[in-house]
Amino acid sequence: MDGAARAQNMLVAHLLEHGHEVLIFAPTVQEPAIQHAGTVISVPSVALPGKRGEYRLGLGLTPKIRARLDAFQPDLIHIATPDFTSVMALSYSEKHRIPAVASFHTRFDTYPRFYGAAWLEKYLTRYMRWFYARCVHVYPPTPSMLEELKREGIGKELRLWARGVDHALFNPNKRNMEWRQSVGFADDDVVVAFVGRLVLEKGIDVFADAARLAAVENPKLRTLVVGEGPERARFEFRLPGGFFVGHLSGEGLARAYASADILFNPSITETAGNVTLEAMAAGLCCVAAGGPGTRSYVRDGETGLLLPPEAAAEDYAEKLLQLTGNAELRARMGAAGRARTLSEHRWPVTLDEVIAHYREAIRAFHDVGCNES
Repeated sequence: MDGAARAQNMLVAHLLEHGHEVLIFAPTVQEPAIQHAGTVISVPSVALPGKRGEYRLGLGLTPKIRARLDAFQPDLIHIATPDFTSVMALSYSEKHRIPAVASFHTRFDTYPRFYGAAWLEKYLTRYMRWFYARCVHVYPPTPSMLEELKREGIGKELRLWARGVDHALFNPNKRNMEWRQSVGFADDDVVVAFVGRLVLEKGIDVFADAARLAAVENPKLRTLVVGEGPERARFEFRLPGGFFVGHLSGEGLARAYASADILFNPSITETAGNVTLEAMAAGLCCVAAGGPGTRSYVRDGETGLLLPPEAAAEDYAEKLLQLTGNAELRARMGAAGRARTLSEHRWPVTLDEVIAHYREAIRAFHDVGCNES
């Protein structure tokens, strides 16, 4: 369960509701983390090694799977991840003259820098250029991510697939002081929240260091961590006194957002940053790294405070203290963030735009084919 999986699942549900036919090919497990929409065809897969075993690597399209795809006769193939199975899907699309598009969810090429293998990054970026160049369209989730892909030469025809947010669920009205007290917060504490997978690329070390530094200056600053992941023990060690509540979803997650006071998102790898949108919808102001996803959501000085991706923990601590000591500023930024999500981030609108992109891709692909013939 992550933001990419949820976005894809919502797209499938929306397509089905509008009378389109969808077939999904993906790795599966006995107890899935997400209740999927539509029909899923299980692709052979293996768990990733080490601490990331909940993610599975697809091993490709078997003859039986290709026969199922033949029988389905798709008008278009939408690829979600640039893995081996998707390389085979691209080859299938080229062989059978079917347009292929791809949504862009993750800068996988930036991950090695967090795990002592930064030398790999340039090779992964080259691979991503090669992979996405074979797609008719590539759909990044934010304008800033679209511009970054343009600069990097990743994808030839880029179209925006903006993210929406459930405004009824993520709502300031879900604030619950009794829940705050049950977690361990006093009513006058200023709660700084981290929400997401507990992995290094989410910036957990920067979060811990900045929060500790800020709390020395203002002991009323307290930290709430919502999420699970392989680096939880490391995070807890670096953030003594933090309140870790584990993975939350639905109403529990909405209550946690609304019951906090500030979202602190130091990740520089976000392409969309669903947690930032959800927090803004819940009425939180944000302190965030100006990565390619987040900087399209957080307007510095209006809905939160943005720092450059290379900012140090001390810089973040300064911004946290600025907001911790000013309840009026937090309220004003939180209200502005909520208003922005209401006006710009509605799921039905963004999903209809994807369908329009599909139609454009199909027309463009066949127009090129006619011209070549």
